Amino acid sequence: MIRSVRGVHDILPTEAAKWQRVERAARGVFEAYGYAEIRLPLFERTELFARGIGEATDIVQKEMYTFDDRSGESLTLRPEATAGLLRAYIEHGLHVQPKPVKLYTLGPMFRYERPQAGRYRQFHQLDIEALGDDHAALDAEVITMLVELFRRLGLADRLEVEVNSLGDEASACRPRYRAELVAYLRTRADRLCEECRERTEKNPLRVLDCKTPGCRPVLDGAPVLGDFLCADCTTHFAKTREYLDASSVRHVVSPRLVRGLDYYVRTTFELTTTELGAQNAVAGGGRYDGLIKLLGGPPDPGIGFAVGVERVVQLLPDAGSPAGAERRTPRVFLIPLGEPALGRMLATATGLRARGLVVEVGYGGRKLGRELERAGRLGASHAVIVGEAELERGEAIVKEMASGAQRVVKLGELAEQLLALGGRA
Repeated sequence: MIRSVRGVHDILPTEAAKWQRVERAARGVFEAYGYAEIRLPLFERTELFARGIGEATDIVQKEMYTFDDRSGESLTLRPEATAGLLRAYIEHGLHVQPKPVKLYTLGPMFRYERPQAGRYRQFHQLDIEALGDDHAALDAEVITMLVELFRRLGLADRLEVEVNSLGDEASACRPRYRAELVAYLRTRADRLCEECRERTEKNPLRVLDCKTPGCRPVLDGAPVLGDFLCADCTTHFAKTREYLDASSVRHVVSPRLVRGLDYYVRTTFELTTTELGAQNAVAGGGRYDGLIKLLGGPPDPGIGFAVGVERVVQLLPDAGSPAGAERRTPRVFLIPLGEPALGRMLATATGLRARGLVVEVGYGGRKLGRELERAGRLGASHAVIVGEAELERGEAIVKEMASGAQRVVKLGELAEQLLALGGRA
């Protein structure tokens, strides 16, 4: 037997209802805030991610699925959505639209990581980007929208909103902080893990995100970025928090929150939980004001976030529990007994489905008892039985599966009778 590749997983029908619930809620929230959907390729030119995500990041150095196609061009399965979305924004001239341009996308991403609970090599994200505006109120609105998504899913009270400011590369604050942090880490390199020593020289802010217990005492004493913010970044962060308070979004400042991508500046944020072990971030994002220009576009600012769908699904209760019960659409099972009845029932089923009824049809080859058993297992609310005798009389037997009660209905009235049962999709 050929099994699935390590680090990927099948989403079975028993799980799909949760995924659909998350996707429905996301579309509803995003579109209520004025976001339009964009659908992106699964792979892009490798240089897009190398330039956009950052050559020194773990994603680019260690985690991307990169290959040469038959023409020798280097391509990469997308490890995240932002770079591809910004490429489309630039390529198709979307930057001429009224600002901010609000876009969302959803689908699979790919990273070669060590598989563990909530982390896969093919994983799924909901992603939004708001482009062309750098007002702090937009930062607050994006975070508020993220919280609203989890509120609609019934999860907001189980998550904490963490925010931070990373300063700005264009001003003195971020470079000055980086220099202070590198100096601090170098003098304590013997107390850091090998990965942290490597990051100190290539991507020092990522050292703050290390989860190795032995590194924590050093990192806890490291300089705090907030102490180095320039006046503009300080004001922007204070206004963002003020607007969050005005929107009744409870949040905490997390001075060590840096995220894993080089392009973030100023506002950064995560939604975290204590219910998923080490993989505590369910969603996160931030501002990336220089990235669009870096990718060859206009100097438009931007902010966005990504939601890890697998982790959200882990938090949702099972559909069978009262808190998470999905609406079950009643099914009607048509049971023709014999070929003449089958022909009539196929036509009936087509008409009912066109009017929104969820219909299953037996194909006339099984005994009545077996078909009724199948109807029960599929969750049908009613079974409709038509044999040769019923066909001759122009009638059908409608059986309520829960009670076993039966009644006779004229075939000409069958569609309206079944629609009246409330079995619309």
